[in-house]
Amino acid sequence: MSVDFSDTLVVGISSRALFDLEEENKIFVEQGVEAYREFQTQNETKALEKGTAFYLVEALLALNKQSEQQLVEVIVMSKNSPETGLRVLHSIEHYGLPITRSAFAGGEPLANFMEAFCVDLFLSKDDKDVQSIIDQGFAASALIYDPPKEFNPEQNTVRIAFDADAVLFSDESEQIYKKDGLEAFLQNEKENTHIPLKEGPYSKLLKTLSTIQHKMGKGLNQAPLKIAIVTARSSPSHFRVIQTLREWQVNVDSIFFLGGMAKHKVLKAFNAHIFFDDQEVHLKDTSMHIPAGKVPYKSDSPLHPINKH
Repeated sequence: MSVDFSDTLVVGISSRALFDLEEENKIFVEQGVEAYREFQTQNETKALEKGTAFYLVEALLALNKQSEQQLVEVIVMSKNSPETGLRVLHSIEHYGLPITRSAFAGGEPLANFMEAFCVDLFLSKDDKDVQSIIDQGFAASALIYDPPKEFNPEQNTVRIAFDADAVLFSDESEQIYKKDGLEAFLQNEKENTHIPLKEGPYSKLLKTLSTIQHKMGKGLNQAPLKIAIVTARSSPSHFRVIQTLREWQVNVDSIFFLGGMAKHKVLKAFNAHIFFDDQEVHLKDTSMHIPAGKVPYKSDSPLHPINKH
C-alpha cells in the first residue's frame, strides 16, 4: 500500500539542522570518517542537543494533533551511513518526536532523493545540497544558520516568516533593483501593479502553508499557524505584492513593508520559528535572535555576478 503525501506538507531535514552536530562534524572534517564513526558509536545513546530547526519541526508536527488528517510529515535525511545515524534515531526517540521515516544515504547527494520522498521543504547545513535542490526546483530549500543563543519559541503556534523577492517571488524585480537602482525598480513595480509577480522558489511552500491554515477549520485568525512576509519593499511597490497574493488566493497573517529598515527587530517581535531570506545582510543579525535560513539564487541567476560588485 503506497502512502499519498499530495495533501501533506513534507519537510526533509538534515541531521545537522535538526540537532547540534557541530562537534561531530569538526571531527569528521579534521580527523576523517573513521574517527567520526568511532565517536558516534561511543556516544550512540547520548542524546544530541537541539539544533536550529528543532523547534520548527517540533511545532509543525504538533499541528497533526489538532487535525483529523495528517498535515505534516517530517523525514530526517542524512549523508551518514545507517550505522553512524543510530545516534540521530536515538535522539529523535529521546525527545519524543513523532518522526518515523528517515533516509541515510551513505554519502550520496541528498538532492537525488527529493522527488522520491515528495519533499516540499528541505533544511540543511550543507550548501552544496541546498544549491543543488534550488537549481533542480524540486523543493524549497535553505541553508540553516547556527542556532540563536536565546530563543523562546511560541508553544502553541507555528510562526514562519518569509522575505518577498527571490524567495516567495521570482528574482526579476530584484535584478532591476540591483542593476538599475531604486528608481527603476519603483517605476517597474508601478507600471506592473496589476500584473502578478512570478513564482519564486518558496511560492509552492507558501501555498501549501496557506492550505493547511484552511484545513485547520478554526478560522484564519485562530489557526495555530501564522505566516508573515517581511520585506524591504515600501510604497508604492507594496501594491503588487498584495495583488499577487490575492491572485494566488493565499492568506498571510502579517506583512511588514520596511522600506530598508532593519528586519531583525520586527522578526524578533513576531518571534518566528524560522525566517527565510536570500541576503546575508538581513540574515546575519536576524539569526542572532531567531532561527534563520538562507535561500540561494539558482546557479544561473544574473544576481550572482551582480552581487559580486
